[in-house]
Amino acid sequence: MEIVHKASGKIKHELANIIKGQDEFLDMLLVCLFTGGHVIIEGVPGMGKTLTARVLAKASDLDFKRIQFTPDMMPSDVTGNNIFDLNEGRFHFKKGPVFTNILLADEINRTPPRTQSALLEAMEEKSVTIYGERYPLDEPFMVLATQNPIEFEGTYPLPEAQLDRFLMKLKLEYPDEASEYEILNSYINGFNAADIESMEIPAVIQRAELIECRKAVSQVKVSEDIMKYIISIIRATRSSPVLMLGASPRAAVSLMLASRALAAINNRDFVIPDDVKALSKPVLGHRLILTPEAEMDGITAEKAIHTIVEGIKVPR
Repeated sequence: MEIVHKASGKIKHELANIIKGQDEFLDMLLVCLFTGGHVIIEGVPGMGKTLTARVLAKASDLDFKRIQFTPDMMPSDVTGNNIFDLNEGRFHFKKGPVFTNILLADEINRTPPRTQSALLEAMEEKSVTIYGERYPLDEPFMVLATQNPIEFEGTYPLPEAQLDRFLMKLKLEYPDEASEYEILNSYINGFNAADIESMEIPAVIQRAELIECRKAVSQVKVSEDIMKYIISIIRATRSSPVLMLGASPRAAVSLMLASRALAAINNRDFVIPDDVKALSKPVLGHRLILTPEAEMDGITAEKAIHTIVEGIKVPR
């Protein structure tokens, strides 16, 4: 797993030079990158969500496009549409911004469900269908969707079917005092987040190397005991008295695949229980629905997962 370990170290170094004080967040983001999964990033404005996506694309030698979701957007604004050519007398398909490697779906919950659903096929099938014709997306393909946890006016909550397509939901927390000082100091020394294109952010890995890393991740061993451990966690969410909706079989698969990537990043060719534990909250949290009573008692999905994981025997 040396190739994954080295590649992740290079990318994290470039990210950490600009995104200060977010080590755990960056680790989870790299798990998504090497798993090939999509991620929701939640944080208040000004936390560097867009900046993170742009730096990740540059460091990984990947194409990047951004969609600012608004209430008046149409599905064709995401996928593209057929345009009639008067000179040739026929239609041509004009690709939308979804045809890229890393797609930043900014404030995805501000667009209606019809437009949100335009991403469903792209995220799951890695293709879009326009008037019955299928168009494959570029590889690798990854959606980074952002949400503002404060403003709910004029938003459309993502349906469970779409939430389940995201490998993780990550939260960008405020940096500590030392990291915030580093942020200010970087601006004093000439850094400008609005002019990221002029910055010399090297492509520390090539896209072909990323594809090789994903192949390596698929070779990480998962023992029978670890699989049973994952299943125990998933099934416990379905019988928890504080949860109205438990985790799906897709969630079990996602937890296993993400655990493989985390093991590879840590230069191991086998998954250990700590990998599963570390990923249980970001992988499962957004897929669960609390009972109204649990919400009134101040219980969160993360607290429910913590209680479940702590109550299950860890395999040797």
